[in-house]
Amino acid sequence: MPSVLIVESLREIPAMQWDALHDGHNPFVAHAFLSGLEIHGCLREDWGWTPRHGTLWEGQELVAAAPGNLKTTSHGEFVFDHAWASAYAQHGRDYFPKWLGAVPYSPVTGPRLLAHSEPHRFELVAAIAGNAGDAGLSSAHVNFHAADEDAAFGENWLARIDVQYHWRNLQGWTDFDAFLSAMDHKHRKNIRQERAKVQRAGITYRVVHGDEASEEDLATMFAFYLLTFRDYGNSPALTLGFLRHLATAMSRNLVIFLAEREGQPIAGALCLRGGHTLYGRYWGALETLPGLHFETCYYQGIEYCLREGLTVFEPGAQGEHKLARGFLPAFVRSRHWIADPQFSNALRRWCAEEMQSVERYAESLSTHLPFRTP
Repeated sequence: MPSVLIVESLREIPAMQWDALHDGHNPFVAHAFLSGLEIHGCLREDWGWTPRHGTLWEGQELVAAAPGNLKTTSHGEFVFDHAWASAYAQHGRDYFPKWLGAVPYSPVTGPRLLAHSEPHRFELVAAIAGNAGDAGLSSAHVNFHAADEDAAFGENWLARIDVQYHWRNLQGWTDFDAFLSAMDHKHRKNIRQERAKVQRAGITYRVVHGDEASEEDLATMFAFYLLTFRDYGNSPALTLGFLRHLATAMSRNLVIFLAEREGQPIAGALCLRGGHTLYGRYWGALETLPGLHFETCYYQGIEYCLREGLTVFEPGAQGEHKLARGFLPAFVRSRHWIADPQFSNALRRWCAEEMQSVERYAESLSTHLPFRTP
């Protein structure tokens, strides 16, 4: 049997061993990304994030791992369990701390049970629950796991789903006009009008990867990121140091779209590129212009995917408005182990009702698709 070890920093694990556990298609589980969050001050205990990675070892060889954190809040998770915490409090129980297997601040589906083999996945899941129970935690959670990891979770792990909106190259489109030609007249016309407004405003776009970005480009994009968080009254978790780290350690994964007028940036979107997917993460703007958000965050990304041969674009969580712009409903998943059997049984019923509601919602969206019926 492999030995179980909870690791408090990815600096304790050689990058080569960690990255050998996944296929490299998802940049968010790369050692460089996760360790960068730790090193560059993005994970703060006062915001509820304390790294606690679950690992399995056979001698000196890492055979399975789950990126994780000990959580004292539900900050930055995107799978909402505030009602669960309230229920615990009403019964005089502590919901926090809990263990979370996820990529901090990233509602992006990807591998969470990194392993050399399927049996190691099962052993890793058992180790996660066992360690949470031994530590007296209320629960353990795995957010935005890949669909093919479902089988590793037993019946004692509650299942939840939600809906995001993803663009997929459904018909082998080679350019934006081909993509638009698959839409009905109303939606095609609307997108053309939105793009025309941005062009008439004199906005042009410059796309840079990490190794092409100047220090000024990185600082500008970071400033846009701060603006958005300030506008919504939230505290920004990422640091300029982390962005610089991505530009060097993951240079071709980092993609920045800069909207410029007369050579001066007025808006930007920060994305990460995977093996076949573009992931939209953050955006910000100095001005509010008609169509600027849609062009910067959606249409430029779609054009990039078509140009680069990527087949999927995930622009971020939530947002029904994405549907009309070619982003179709996609389910995202999470799993939850609850230590207390009574709470687990009650939450099992709650999760089942929630799942039915989400499935009905997704079905209702199918009547509003923007594409022409074949």
